[in-house]
Amino acid sequence: MIINRRKLKKRLRWLVPLVLLGLLLTSKAFWRQIYPFPYREIIIEEAHRNKVDPNLVAAIIKTESNFRIGAESKAGARGIMQIMPETGSWAAEMMNLHGFKLDDLYEAETNITIGCWYLKELNKEFQGNKILVIAAYNGGRGNVKTWLEIEGWTGEHAAVDQIPFPETRAYVKKVLKNYERYRYLYSDIK
Repeated sequence: MIINRRKLKKRLRWLVPLVLLGLLLTSKAFWRQIYPFPYREIIIEEAHRNKVDPNLVAAIIKTESNFRIGAESKAGARGIMQIMPETGSWAAEMMNLHGFKLDDLYEAETNITIGCWYLKELNKEFQGNKILVIAAYNGGRGNVKTWLEIEGWTGEHAAVDQIPFPETRAYVKKVLKNYERYRYLYSDIK
């Protein structure tokens, strides 16, 4: 079958951009623009110090503030990891962070230090169950305990759709999605 030049050019006009788009969409470099990893050194250092997966920390930050240092939620959570003032004060006291002020939660290093420490505490409390840790980070440790004890939620990955708070349910799903992307894109981080 002979294809005339005009038809071939017409087909190539569509095929070449599609191939290039396919290559772009499978490129880690492209996806790293959408899922950046700023503050990487601090995150890795604090995550390792607290025995937390740095990719999970990055996923939480991406979900919480999209890496915006000065972020503040309607509820009053502050900084890059969106730490509530009460949690920040309590954690700073437990960590012996002398001279801590609530405005320090807007500093990336302090916020990440406290956030990673808090994730470590949640890991201890919930025996490393990632779903429970993520749910507690968003919905509060007391609420998660209530959901487990009274509402019969199992805390298993397969039961994420049974989280009683719609906001926390959506949050857990989003963090897990972001976590998988960070694990893939930054697989060099252990």
